Order: sequence, then structure tokens, then C-alpha cells
Amino acid sequence: MDSIPNLPLFFSMFLILYLIAYFIVFRGWSPKVRPEASSCFISLFHGTPAVFLATFAIFSDQNRGFSSPNTKTQNLVLDYSIAYFLTDLLHYLVFYPSDILFIAHHLATLFVFITCRHLVFHGSFAILSLLILAEVTSFCQNVWTLATVRRQDNRLAAKVYTFLSPYFYAFYSVVRGIFGPFFMYRMGVFYMSGRADNVIPRCLWISWMFVVLTAIAVSILWISNLWVQFFKGKNSKLDKEL
Repeated sequence: MDSIPNLPLFFSMFLILYLIAYFIVFRGWSPKVRPEASSCFISLFHGTPAVFLATFAIFSDQNRGFSSPNTKTQNLVLDYSIAYFLTDLLHYLVFYPSDILFIAHHLATLFVFITCRHLVFHGSFAILSLLILAEVTSFCQNVWTLATVRRQDNRLAAKVYTFLSPYFYAFYSVVRGIFGPFFMYRMGVFYMSGRADNVIPRCLWISWMFVVLTAIAVSILWISNLWVQFFKGKNSKLDKEL
């Protein structure tokens, strides 16, 4: 008897988790924030597990490199992430169809994962390393997001938001502002050398690099804006005290 393919299995899991979050876990929350909270809920089941799974998949491959073939474990992690992004994309299409930025982000991410997993069967070392960098901050980000949406009507959420914000901003800034660009540079140097052209077409790795560059640039703009708001709030509070 054939086993169920990984992708439909993982997609069903994330979809069920989303429905549990929406109809059970956050049923007492305002209808305006229940979809976003449910999105955070499934992200909690993707982000940190994906970091550990991707790390294991990378280091269990002795031939790992930017042009190395995907292993079965690496393909499993790619399927796991593809299923998550498909579920979250469905969430945006249903509840936030005008949020073009996030929809475009998810489509671009899916393009990279799917072409790596199902088209060229190479390059998962680079893609999973980027996944680790993208998701290592996800637990903090999801807790911060949940606290953000409830901080106006929940005292505990307000305290969590106030306490967590500077630490999350600093962590995110280091990962997306330093480690992300550094890894992208190494990735770009390797691919531009032509050593992967026989397994990953030039047009494809160029498109991967464009997606990565855009994602990092948007992330830096996003966190920079949060830092500006943070220091404005600090200065405003200081002015009131004075």
C-alpha cells in the first residue's frame, strides 16, 4: 500500500491546525483579529520546527553545497514549508485579498521552494539555509504579533508587547540585516561563478537571488520602521514625564 505523499499530508495538517485555531483556540477573540491570530498559530507550528528540521537535513548531508542534489530529508523539509505557505496564502486570499505585499511574498517564496523541490532537484542547501535565517525569529515574531493585536484591550498582552519589542527588534535586525545579506553574498558569488549552471539554470538562480534580495530589503525596511516608531514612543513618553 502506497503511503500518502508528504505535501498533501502536511497541507492537511496545517489546514486543520488553522481551523482549530480559528474556531476553538481564538473563538473568544474579535472577528477582526481572529484570522491574523490563526495565521500566527500555524506559523508557530512551522517556524521553529522548520529551523530544527532544516538544520538536521543540512548537516546530515556530507556533500552539502550550493549546487548539491537534494536529499530525501531536505525534500521533506521543503514539502513541509511548501504546505505551510500554501495554507497561509489561502488565509490571505480569503481574509486579506488586498494585501498584495504578503500575497506576492508567499507566491515568490513558493516559486523558489517548488522549483528547488520539483524542477531542478538541486540547491536545497541554499534554500534551507535561507529558511533557517527567515524562521529563526518566527517564534518571537508570532508572540510579538499576538501581543500587538491584543495590547489595547489586554493588560498582559500590553506588558508582553512592551517587554518583548526591543529584544525582538534587535534579534530580527541582526538576523535580517547581517546574517541574511552575508549568506546571500556567499550564495551569489558561488552561482555567478557558473559552477551550478549545469544543474540549476542561470535564469532560475538569478530569479532566486532576486526573490532573496527583495525579501531582505523589505525586511530591513519593515524593521527600520518599527525602530523609528519605538524611539518616537520612547521620546514621547520622556517628554510627558518631563
